[in-house]
Amino acid sequence: MPRLPRRALLATPLAGALAAPATAQAARVMRFVPQADVTVLDPLWSTAFVSRNHAYLVYDTLYGTDAEFRAQPQMAEGHVVEDDGRTWTITLRPNLRFHDGEPVRAADAVASLRRWGARDPFGQALFAATDELSALDDRRLRFRLKAPFPLLPAALGKTTVTVPFIMPERLARTDAATQVSEIVGSGPYRFVANERVAGARTVYAKFDGYVPREGGTPSFTAGPKVAHLDRVEWVVMPDGATAAAALQAGEVDWWEQAVTDLLPVLRRHRQVEVKTLETTGFIGFLRFNHLQPPFNNPAVRRAVLGAINQSDFMQAIVGNNPELWRGDVGVFTPGTPLASNEGLAPLTGPRDPAAVRRALAAAGYNNERVALIVPTDLPFLRAMSEVGADAFRRIGLNVDYQALDWGTVLQRRTSREPVERGGWSAFFTFGGGLDFASPAGHLGLRGNGTNGWIGWPDSPALEALRQEWFSAPDLAAQQAIGRRIQAQAMQDVPMIPLGQYFLATAHRRNVTDMLSGMPLFWNVKKG
Repeated sequence: MPRLPRRALLATPLAGALAAPATAQAARVMRFVPQADVTVLDPLWSTAFVSRNHAYLVYDTLYGTDAEFRAQPQMAEGHVVEDDGRTWTITLRPNLRFHDGEPVRAADAVASLRRWGARDPFGQALFAATDELSALDDRRLRFRLKAPFPLLPAALGKTTVTVPFIMPERLARTDAATQVSEIVGSGPYRFVANERVAGARTVYAKFDGYVPREGGTPSFTAGPKVAHLDRVEWVVMPDGATAAAALQAGEVDWWEQAVTDLLPVLRRHRQVEVKTLETTGFIGFLRFNHLQPPFNNPAVRRAVLGAINQSDFMQAIVGNNPELWRGDVGVFTPGTPLASNEGLAPLTGPRDPAAVRRALAAAGYNNERVALIVPTDLPFLRAMSEVGADAFRRIGLNVDYQALDWGTVLQRRTSREPVERGGWSAFFTFGGGLDFASPAGHLGLRGNGTNGWIGWPDSPALEALRQEWFSAPDLAAQQAIGRRIQAQAMQDVPMIPLGQYFLATAHRRNVTDMLSGMPLFWNVKKG
């Protein structure tokens, strides 16, 4: 079949492509177009946002996080802290059940947390401070700590990948390097395995055995999770024009990430509403290879700070609409508690390419080749890379612009070899605003060398500050340490933030009561 022009697609009904079981037609069905197919269903086996979003339908957590970024009991009824903060006893709410009918026990939570703690940086910090985690009986689990860990509820309620979801002990005992064999949780919706069509559709059905938390108001991942929908269908539509046409025709109800250049068309449609759902947005950033010249030299990295104009990068991604991007962004996400302007003058002050060239010469830059690896099949990353390559050239860096597909970039950037032997020097990418909200899950701020994330910066000072932050007794102390972390990051430059941008979501106007933060399906109603 020949490919239709975009204008034709926007007016073409697509009902035939979205056929659903007849029994679902009379039910309250939500048809949702995700950012991509959920190819990995195990919530701990992938750091992809789409896997996390899928998991929030199926699984629940001991604690949630409200819209003010405060941890709140969720599956937990509450906790008791004793022994000067070194013993935490958590009690589960009564009548919690898994989708297979089995009760949720403390032993399930213990096994799930251990599996999570083997992979997640926040979990690793918590378990490093833990002497023992055990189930006291079916409803109580206990952490015995080596030292106080005030952020324990925040760790168990974290929303950034990977999330400490609770699954049955029989599945949680699966090695973290292996995907679980079944998708069984205790959340408000259950995964319908026999209707899964890879690359096309994923289906969830309301779990009638779910008991929402009593009292409170739904807020992000905290509060009562009430499932008003009978069925949620994720329909994969990689082509933006196709998704826009389906939304306008009423064949889908919600499009997670509406394409920016189609927003004017969607806003003109009377039955479609466009809004920003993920209020913390996304943070673009530049990552260096700290093992190889020239960026193994911190003075060279500091010099490059003066070449970065965040507005250039953000407008390349989402245009000049000031509602869709923000500049003067530091290492922590704007609007979150740790965000500040501490030490940002080298990044946000007047831009002077000539001064940067002088700083590079003083740092000892000797025209070493800068291998910039660029995924040409991901428009956002390609746009950032083109702006970055131009900035590099203007300050006199010897840029080797390597245009690759995304799969090759993923493979290439794991290499620690010199550029001459297939290595790399830098790449541009982005992370979720929630991931950059604190040192706990902020991979770009780690300074643990070759044990860390790609780029492998070695900064004992950043690592020491991160550990100090975990032990901070209150928010004011955390914020003070956060300012020191940002000032240190401007010295060590493990990464350079490029600004914050927002992607719009679009839905039919009869879809109401959506919660902000990410695509969450409890509390949502469809009229």
